[in-house]
This record gives sequence, structure tokens and C-alpha cells, in this order.
Amino acid sequence: MTGLQGKKKVVGAKETARALQDGRAAVVYVAEDADARVTAPVLALCEERGIKPVMVQSLAALGAACGVRAGAAVAAELKEQ
Repeated sequence: MTGLQGKKKVVGAKETARALQDGRAAVVYVAEDADARVTAPVLALCEERGIKPVMVQSLAALGAACGVRAGAAVAAELKEQ
């Protein structure tokens, strides 16, 4: 997985869902070991918007790719404006 540290992004389920709803999400990343209660609404929005989510091995790996200390269940790379 390429690092997201230098790219415009949002981290977390609420922010990612908002980006999907607003049409700002270009790529959505989902940690495979994240709780389904957190990821299911985001995955449903991805399907609705025609965006195929990129599955990432773990919360820790996605968090590290995003440059955050804690794990991340979901994140989205934003479209260029």
C-alpha cells in the first residue's frame, strides 16, 4: 500500500462517510481487522457510489500509512480539487 501521508485524505468512519456522500472520495481504504459495525456503513456507501474499496491488512497498517499513531479502520484519499 502506498503511503497516504503526503496526500489529501480523511481518516475515520465519520469523515470517510462524509467524503463519500459529498463525492470527494477518490479511493477508500478499509482495514480487514476492523469491527464490521464501523466498516459496514462505509462499505455500503462505497457500493452505492461505485467505488471499490481497497482492503488493508490491519488497523495498524492503515494508521501507519495515514501517519497516525492509532490504528485506522477506514480512510479515504480525496479527489484533487
